Amino acid sequence: MSDAILAIGTRKGLFLALSKGGGPFELQPIQFSTVAVHAVAIDTRGPAPRLLAGIEYGHFGPSVMYSDDLGRTWQEAPRAPIAFPEKTEATLARVWQLTPSPSEPDVVWAGAEPAALFRSEDRGVTYELVESLWEHPHRERWVPGGGGLCLHTIVPHPTDPRTMGVAVSSAGFYRTSDGGSSWEAANHRIRAPFMPEGQQYPEFGQCVHKVALHPSRPERLYLQHHFGVYRSDDFGGTWHDIGSALPSDFGFPIAVHPTRPGTVYVLPLTADIDRTPVDHRYRVYRSDDDGATWQPMSRGLPEEPVYAAVLRDAMTASEAGVFFGTRDGEVYGSRDDGETWSQVGRHLPDVLTVRAAVL
Repeated sequence: MSDAILAIGTRKGLFLALSKGGGPFELQPIQFSTVAVHAVAIDTRGPAPRLLAGIEYGHFGPSVMYSDDLGRTWQEAPRAPIAFPEKTEATLARVWQLTPSPSEPDVVWAGAEPAALFRSEDRGVTYELVESLWEHPHRERWVPGGGGLCLHTIVPHPTDPRTMGVAVSSAGFYRTSDGGSSWEAANHRIRAPFMPEGQQYPEFGQCVHKVALHPSRPERLYLQHHFGVYRSDDFGGTWHDIGSALPSDFGFPIAVHPTRPGTVYVLPLTADIDRTPVDHRYRVYRSDDDGATWQPMSRGLPEEPVYAAVLRDAMTASEAGVFFGTRDGEVYGSRDDGETWSQVGRHLPDVLTVRAAVL
C-alpha cells in the first residue's frame, strides 16, 4: 500500500501525520506553534508534493507558507503572497481556503476574508485578486456570517478551467463558465427559512457552509447549508433537498468519497442554536445513493457523550481515507470508507482544517 500524509491545521499550529505502506498514521511534532492555521492543501501534481498552509500570525497578519519536503522546511514569498490592490481599500484578514486546480498544472486558488478569490500561477507562492468577482454587483450587499465575510470554499471543474464555483458566507454559491470573466449566483431552490414568507428562496444571501464534488461526475455538487443538505445535478443550476432522512440537516462539513461519486459524508449537529453532535455522539452519516438514504457510521468513535462541533473544513475524504477533527482537539480516521474509525490525535488545539493525500 502507498504512503499517505494527513495535514491538520489548528488554532495554535499545524500537525502532520504520516502513514507508511498503509500503516497507522504517526503524528509529527507541532509546526507553527501558537500560530493559527486556517487553510492547508496538499498539492501532489508536481515532481514532489507541495504543502501549503494559510497561517495567521496575529500581530503580523495572515500569509501563505509552502514546503516541498513534507514539512521539514517552509518558505514564504519575498513579498506578501496575498494582498489586495490598493484601489480596493481592503486589507487581508484571513486565508480561508487553498485549492490546487485539477486542470491547470501550476494554478492554485485561494479564498480570503473579506470575501475574495485569488489566483496563483506558481503553485501557490504568489497570488493575484480575481477582480471580476470582487466587482460583482451583489458584493456591496453581501453580509458576514458568524465566522465573518469569507470566501471559504472553491470548487474548480476537474477538466474545464473555465468552469468553477465558490461559496461565500453568507452570500451563497456563485459560479462561472467563462474563466471568471463573469459570475452568477447559483442558489436556486435553496431555502432560507429565516426570511419572511414569500422571500425564503433569495437569489443570494444564503448561508452556505460547504460544497463538494467528485471529479468523475463534476456536474453533481453536494452542499451543506445552514438550513439543509442539498444536491445539484447541473453544477449549481438547481438544488434538491437531500437532508430529510438525516437526524438533523444542520452541520458544517460535507465530503465526497474519492472513487464513488454517489457516496457522500456529513456530520450532523443538533441545531444552529445547539452546535453539539446529535445525541452527543460523533456519528458520520454516509449516503451511497446520492443522498436518498443515510447510514450512521460510528464504530470505533467514542461511546461516551461528546459536545464538540466539527467545522466546515475539518472533514475530508481522499484515497488516504476519511478523516475529521473536532473543536476539542481530537482527530479520527477511517481507512474502510467510514465503516470503522480510529483515533489519530488527541489533546490538540481546536481543529480548523484537515486534508489527506496518498503520496
